[in-house]
Amino acid sequence: MTRRTKIVATIGPASESPEVLRDLVREGLDVVRLNLSHGAVDEHLAKLKVVREAADDVGRPVAVLADLPGPKIRSGRFPDGGVALVAGSQLKLLPGDGPSDAGAIHVQYETLLEDLTPGAKVQLGDGAISMTVLDVNETEAIAQIETGGRTNGQPGVHLSSETLRLTTPTPEDLVLAETMAQAGVEFIAVSFVRDAADVDRVRDVVGDRAKLVSKIETRAALNDLTAIVATSDAVMVARGDLGIDCPIEDVPHLQKRIIRHCVEHGKPVITATQMLESMIAAPSPTRAEVSDVANAVFDGTDAVMLSGETAIGRDPVGVVRTMSSIAERAEAEASYGQWAERLGRMQRAQNDKVDAGTRITRAMSHAAHEAAVDAQVSAILCCTRSGRTARAMARFRPAATMIGLSPDPKMVRTMALSWGVEPVQVETYESTDEMVWFAVETALKQGACDHGDTVLVLAGAPSGSRGPGRSIAATDVLRLVRVD
Repeated sequence: MTRRTKIVATIGPASESPEVLRDLVREGLDVVRLNLSHGAVDEHLAKLKVVREAADDVGRPVAVLADLPGPKIRSGRFPDGGVALVAGSQLKLLPGDGPSDAGAIHVQYETLLEDLTPGAKVQLGDGAISMTVLDVNETEAIAQIETGGRTNGQPGVHLSSETLRLTTPTPEDLVLAETMAQAGVEFIAVSFVRDAADVDRVRDVVGDRAKLVSKIETRAALNDLTAIVATSDAVMVARGDLGIDCPIEDVPHLQKRIIRHCVEHGKPVITATQMLESMIAAPSPTRAEVSDVANAVFDGTDAVMLSGETAIGRDPVGVVRTMSSIAERAEAEASYGQWAERLGRMQRAQNDKVDAGTRITRAMSHAAHEAAVDAQVSAILCCTRSGRTARAMARFRPAATMIGLSPDPKMVRTMALSWGVEPVQVETYESTDEMVWFAVETALKQGACDHGDTVLVLAGAPSGSRGPGRSIAATDVLRLVRVD
């Protein structure tokens, strides 16, 4: 497989069988998403077990991302058959869990009337139905429907994140985070993050048992983006709710800004929501969807994500195959060379703001990129225990094949989210010479290089080879090796 952009896919009724999961992994699925908003926790633990077995059967490392529900406001239930909400008409908004209809919508949010003000926007579901608050008194709010439509069940109600009093993570989120970390998932996604402290609260529960993915889907998160990225292990551009909380015309520009910031700081970034939405029911995507996936690749995203397309769609395997071919074709046209130039300038400007270990790792990975181009290497071999070396190298989006080698099986799976990294499990080595030799031998067996090729090995010296003055955790080994 030559595709470098990774694929995240949500597992659901259409894709949770062992047979379909094996086919998804064969087609190149890199990360499985468990959407904890739907289903009992025991069901997700059972899915995790099936995912592990499918990955082992196929022989490819696959990471698992557990997505926390976060705070969710829902309306009272609409009548069976649904209700048409007509643009231009007015209705009441009432706090509580009573029934809803075309004249009044109950909202399961106690401080609704305290948090609404005239002019505030309220949206239902995915934002297709929107209304503006005209007046608020002690018992109700009056709103005018701006964009109408038909709704049923108990759709979510979206209020501005800047006025919400709900906390992220919720107590239920923390219980789920503990359960999924204990079960051994590689990533836990934190929903509706508003500032770095939200991520830290989950970190206090999870510790280092799982990497944390911050979902950027609120206006408040954008205001604290630098701190959120710094405290997170990865980021998701959750365009669905982001497009509700912010003007929808801003979303493409916000996507580019978030991706650029994450790549610069070596944090994997996922682009999500409605990427191939029409393929839930259709055999092929729309032209606009193909362009959307390709543009995310051009932006430099580490991964693209599928939601309903694979969870409930007609052909989950076909969707992954389609997304893979779109991403691979886009990579052939992507201007990845610009990343190295930008990163070099950025690193020099920020050297006084980072610790010594980070400075060394950044300098070595930058030097490695330049050396890989000058020596025309066939492969870049990143030997790592923490994944740091591979992530640092992936920032430069190198043209050469990039292999991440680690003795830790969980870290091998974790590297499945990083752009361009082909994860491989190896033994633990006691000396730098031994580590380099076995890294090259592994690359040769994997077909990443051939006799007569030049490869680059990038690593932190093994703990057994560290002496006085070499205690800083950093990438500090770079070797060019001609394969004999």
